Amino acid sequence: MTFKFVFISVPLKLVFALVVAMLMNKKLKLIPLYRALYYIPTLLGGSVAIAVLWRRLFAGDGLINMILSGVFGLQNLPAWISNPTYSLYTLILLAVWQFGSPMIIFLAGLQQIPKEYYEASSVDGAGKIRQFFSITLPALSPIIFFNFVMQMISAFQSFTQAFIVSGGSGGPLDSTMFYSLYLYIKGFGFSEMGYAAAMAWILLILIAGLTALSFKFSGNLVSYGSGE
Repeated sequence: MTFKFVFISVPLKLVFALVVAMLMNKKLKLIPLYRALYYIPTLLGGSVAIAVLWRRLFAGDGLINMILSGVFGLQNLPAWISNPTYSLYTLILLAVWQFGSPMIIFLAGLQQIPKEYYEASSVDGAGKIRQFFSITLPALSPIIFFNFVMQMISAFQSFTQAFIVSGGSGGPLDSTMFYSLYLYIKGFGFSEMGYAAAMAWILLILIAGLTALSFKFSGNLVSYGSGE
């Protein structure tokens, strides 16, 4: 479940963060306010209170089902958080909702791209899509890579959301049994500290190995050119 959570939530979060960062890079009124509002979920998302709120939102009688049934007329809706088919995806949605940190980093990177690049490409007839793939993505590649590594490490360590939403059990049917939660249950639930310590070392080695592989295979994808 941990691998599935990481490999789905991290790319979705980065894509969503980049899209919002590009929107926030426009010269619009109240942009500083919008940036602050979009960053708030990152400040609150890892808290116990938000996890409890998320648990209530996606309950069988929660606000999400009330909206789906009242506005869209859908019937026989599941209790998303207690259904093993959907429970993990509610946590993925919560993780993606915490996109503020990578968004701010993407925004800083976007503001460092010289405007002359876009002006010159426009003169040559390049459209917005061509500019995105030929200018924006290559220029942002080091920042994308940095955000990917940091978010991957953070996702592997996810604990609070799964613990609160599942009531500390990893349920239903172990659908939210993240590695860190299982480590906690073994160490503090069954007092198997040796086993838990070994699991912690395995997690460290796993994260270090995946990070090293990311650096190894990033050579052809990440451009560290000076832009001169």
